[in-house]
Amino acid sequence: MKNALFLVLSLLFVAGIKFSSQAQVLEGPPRDGVYDKTAITQVQPIQYPYLREADIVWTRRIWRIIDLREKMNQPFYFPEKPQNDWRSFVQIIMDGLREGTITAYSSESDQFLVPLKFTELQDKLERIDSVRLPRPENPDIMYDTVIKNEFDPANVKKLKIKEDYYFDRQRSVMEVRILGICPVVDEIDKTTGEKRFEKNLFWIYFPECRNLLAKNEMFNLKNGSAGRLTYDDVFMKRIFSSYIYKEENVYDRSINEYSAGVDALIEAENSKKSLFEFESSLWEY
Repeated sequence: MKNALFLVLSLLFVAGIKFSSQAQVLEGPPRDGVYDKTAITQVQPIQYPYLREADIVWTRRIWRIIDLREKMNQPFYFPEKPQNDWRSFVQIIMDGLREGTITAYSSESDQFLVPLKFTELQDKLERIDSVRLPRPENPDIMYDTVIKNEFDPANVKKLKIKEDYYFDRQRSVMEVRILGICPVVDEIDKTTGEKRFEKNLFWIYFPECRNLLAKNEMFNLKNGSAGRLTYDDVFMKRIFSSYIYKEENVYDRSINEYSAGVDALIEAENSKKSLFEFESSLWEY
């Protein structure tokens, strides 16, 4: 009797170990790291300070370009393909548009006037090419067909930024707020392979995107993933390299419309310099 009871208990013990090991296997894949990232899911963007119209005594609107090919801006571009929770900036934006958490606006205007549904945007971004291919049963006979190429976020090499500088006399500070971001792609000539022009894809309203950007980490060039640098932090702290391509003016024209080459670069630097000089002159007596 004792031997039979011992045998039953042994079998239950072995079955329990097997069940426990199976349960552990079914919990999920192994952790890809040394700790679980839970803090990023709780991050909230820092709220803008309240502004009264009467306290804003000076404003200036600026348009910039962030070239993702520059070394400082490469964390915006990579990875070209999503890797676990690590995604490029444009991939995050496209996923947010697909989920409906943010809204895309027509690229015809940067005033956020015409919202676009994701299906409309997807049809606009997809490229349809007409090609001639040989028939499988008879390669000597060619036929025309249409190939639909889905939008690849890796094709975006530049971002346009629309922002307002302002001076708040209530707090005695000069600050800048980003209003919108527009991804830009190069239109390539199919025959020559050369760049024809740059094409604006769509505009997104930056304040609406801050919750999304605050929950996605950007690769930190110094501290790696332990740096906990979100895309919202990058834009709010202005940890990027850019150059001015337009400053508000009575003619509503960009710098390249009246300057070219080195002269355009000098004009852009002069616009940047005027902002610094204005801020420094506020505190001169």
